[in-house]
This record gives sequence, C-alpha cells and structure tokens, in this order.
Amino acid sequence: MASSPRTGRSSAALGALLVGALLIVGVVAVAVSQGLDLFTVGQGILSSFFPPRAITDRGESIRQLYDIVFAIAAVIFFVVEGLIIWTVIRYRRRPGDDELPAQTHGNAIAEVVWTVVPTLIVAFMFVVSWQTLNTVEAVSPQPQLKVRAFAAQFLWTFDYLPADYDPAKRQDPLYTVTTPEGDEGGLVLPVGRTVQLYLESPDVIHAFYVPQFLFKRDVVPGRVNTFEFTLKETDAGNTFHGQCAELCGVSHNAMHFDVHAMTGADFDAWLQTQITEANASPPPAPSGQPAGPTLQIAAENVAFDTAALSAPADTPFKIDFDNRDAIPHNVAIHEGSPTGPEVSKGEVFTGPGKKTYDVPPLKAGAYGFICSVHPTMAGTLTVE
Repeated sequence: MASSPRTGRSSAALGALLVGALLIVGVVAVAVSQGLDLFTVGQGILSSFFPPRAITDRGESIRQLYDIVFAIAAVIFFVVEGLIIWTVIRYRRRPGDDELPAQTHGNAIAEVVWTVVPTLIVAFMFVVSWQTLNTVEAVSPQPQLKVRAFAAQFLWTFDYLPADYDPAKRQDPLYTVTTPEGDEGGLVLPVGRTVQLYLESPDVIHAFYVPQFLFKRDVVPGRVNTFEFTLKETDAGNTFHGQCAELCGVSHNAMHFDVHAMTGADFDAWLQTQITEANASPPPAPSGQPAGPTLQIAAENVAFDTAALSAPADTPFKIDFDNRDAIPHNVAIHEGSPTGPEVSKGEVFTGPGKKTYDVPPLKAGAYGFICSVHPTMAGTLTVE
C-alpha cells in the first residue's frame, strides 16, 4: 500500500536533516584532522560580536552599555525565535486536521504585554544610555594633561599644552609632535592621568578614532571639540593605532597615527627631554667649513612659490621656509627626484609661520624637494 503524501514529506524532511547532520560531522572531522583548533575558532566567532577591549575609563563605560544592550537584544532574539519554533511545532497540521483551529480576535492580556514590556525596555535603555553619555562627555576643570590634536589634509600633529591653556587665547604649545607614527612619533600619553584632548582642523571635517577608545569624535573646521579620558594603568608600554575616520580627500588613507601609553614617570621624562631638545640651539658649522647660502622658499595655497633651487656641493646650507597656509607643510630633500631616498627633512609645522632648516652637505647632483604632507608640492634642487 502506497504511503500518504504527508508521510512521504516527513520521510524526506528527516532524510534532509540526517544528510545535513552528516555533512556537519564530516566538516568538523576534516577540520580537526587538519589541525584546526575549533575552540579558538569558536572564540574568534564569539568575540566578533563584541567591540575591542576598552583601554580608557570612558571606553569601559561604553563597553558596559554595549553589553547591556547586547544582552537585551539576545534575550529578545531567543524568546522570539523560541516562540516561533514552539508555534510551528505546537500548531502544525496533523493527519485528519481538515478544519482551521479556533481563531482568536483580540486578547487584552497579549496587547498589554506587547505594549508595556517594549515600553519598559526602551525606557530602561534610555536611562542607561543617558547616564553613559553624561559619563563620556564629562570634562574636569583641571585635567592633568592637555593635548591638542591638529588634523589637516593629510597629517596629524599633536601639541602638548601648558596647564593653563585656554583655546580662546591661542597659547604656544610646550612641544609639538609632527611625526604621527612610529617609535619616534605619535601621540604619547601617560596612564592613570586625566587627559583632555582638543580637536582642531583648518580645512575639512576629519575624525579622531582609536578602536580601543570605543569612541569617535569629529574634527570640525572653525570649532574646537573636546573630550577627556584616562588610560588604564595596565596598558603602560602598549601602542595602539588610530586614524581619521571621516573621508577627507584623496590622501585620506594616509591619516594614521599611533598612541603610545607610558607610565607617569616615563612620560614626564620623555616630555622634558623633547622640550629641552626642541629649545636647544642648533650646533654651529664645523670649524673651517664654509657656512653656505640660505635658500628662500614659501608655501601658499598648497604650492611652493618656486619650482627650482640651487645650492653649492659639499657645503652645509640653510632653507628659510615661510609657511603662509593655515595647514601643515615642510621642506624635505630627496636624492635624484622628489620620490627618491630622503636625505634631509625639515620639521612639519602649521602656518602662518616661518622656520629655518639646516641642511647637511650634499654631493653634486640632482635632487628633489617636496612637502612631506602634500606630495603634489614638489620642485628640483641642483647641487653643483
């Protein structure tokens, strides 16, 4: 006697489930035989649902808020999916069910539940979000360190500011970091101290973003955005990577920076060393060696005012650089052409302002000069 269509469908469904289970077992067996650590893979998949480990006090508050929202979402997901599965199984059509079950139109208890419960959840999330926002936005009147992050196309510079710094007064910084990445550059910060960061831009909108801060803030032209944080003491000695998170132009991808975390004592020693070296007078030319000429060059409207310079061979010389733009520039010299090996690099600084660069003796030949921040600013230097 032939089986009913329903029995045939049930057998097909069970067969499909069995085949699926066998495939899963087979894939797992192959993965294990190839030395794949399934536990590590599972941890990686689970961690992908969560943000990176927070390294600041504000980031920890954001992470706690995320965990709360994630837990609520997970509970709702499993409750809803569980009810769907239970409904499918409980009210599936059975043999002999030829009529629709009794239909329910309106249920006061159900309507109250699905109105009150979401309202309470939303109200709770509003309260905890508001508390977290207040924590993240809070700034103290006397932070232990003030730093200005200056974002311009396409370079970050970091100014270490005096304790009485006021953005309205435009005081000079104690020291400026002009190399945003590497062991000799980047944003160096002490752990365990309140750091107040001022964000400024002279050109377009940028964004300060370090993934482990769990926080991003725009850098808007004509406006000083401020936020405060404290690095965890356990992160002393670590380096974290940051970047501009707002599309700011053709070289947006070049706007990266490092954050170096130091103990308070190491940071104090580092900052004092940088200030001392920056204020030191440049060494005089070696005895008996001619001083050489001083070349004049200016930058205005993201362009040098000259495309060709010349200097004597085997003689040190100076470059008087006038940066007339309110964005960072410098003058760097490369062997052969602007894309050749770098032989001298002047300090990057934001104008309007002037600096004099000391260039070591160069052998006779062709060289190129370039702005390290804006590679389209270039020219030729003839040494003879």
